[in-house]
Amino acid sequence: MGPIGLEHDTGWDFRRSAGDAPVGGTAMIGYRAHGAGGLDLRVTALPAVTVLIEFGENELIVDSTAGRQALSGFVSGFPHGTMRVRTERAECIEARLSPPQFYSLSTIDPVDLGRTVVGLDDLWGRGALLLRERLAGAATWEERFALTNSFLRQCADPTRTPDPEVVASWRRIVASRGQVSVGGLAGSCGWSRKRLWSRFEAQIGLTPKRAAMLVRFRHAVEGLLTGLPAADVAATCGYTDQSHLCRDVSSFAEITPGALTAEPLTAISKHRYRVWGTFFR
Repeated sequence: MGPIGLEHDTGWDFRRSAGDAPVGGTAMIGYRAHGAGGLDLRVTALPAVTVLIEFGENELIVDSTAGRQALSGFVSGFPHGTMRVRTERAECIEARLSPPQFYSLSTIDPVDLGRTVVGLDDLWGRGALLLRERLAGAATWEERFALTNSFLRQCADPTRTPDPEVVASWRRIVASRGQVSVGGLAGSCGWSRKRLWSRFEAQIGLTPKRAAMLVRFRHAVEGLLTGLPAADVAATCGYTDQSHLCRDVSSFAEITPGALTAEPLTAISKHRYRVWGTFFR
């Protein structure tokens, strides 16, 4: 495992972990600026729970609907609106977990996690501080990825697991790219629509309908950033028309499709886009 196409003049050391399983497991990347390079990202919702850990001596300044926070690391579910994350010198591990997987890692109500950003210390206490110290002392990215994976496994509560029907419904939403009905999901797992709606929201943090909208939005923006016309993306992704696509992009990203594709990517954003897709700009 090594750099994933990082240009020599970008000033960034960028890695991804091997054996990622983004649908049902943990996917991770690590990045560190050479010299005094800072980080300035605009963050929109995505169908995953993000854990961002700064392991240098820097703070992450997070601006969201909850206000401004200075944190050493945070967990974000499905933020409302757009977040901005900045730090003067980035030294970060960024992990993404499926919502069903994260359910066992915290006693926080998944619905509440979607409304705000939660600091790592508030979530995992002294364990988060010890993890940051170990990450700072690690010699390689492989060691940092292993430490983070081990920490997350230790945080998991084996008695707190989502219903198999919820997990199956989530995976079907992802596999269909959000083009599935709530009635179809309920029928496939043998539950009523009302029961699926209630249990899914309690364990995932979104209603099944909103989760499908979010997954569909993800694929739509990926299509837009490859240069496809908005009308073609709308048709491919299951929107009724182009104006329907525009409303969803505006709702999740607070920007029009045209403005989204015109916005230039920074060096670090280009590499993050290659791994993650479009959600951290």
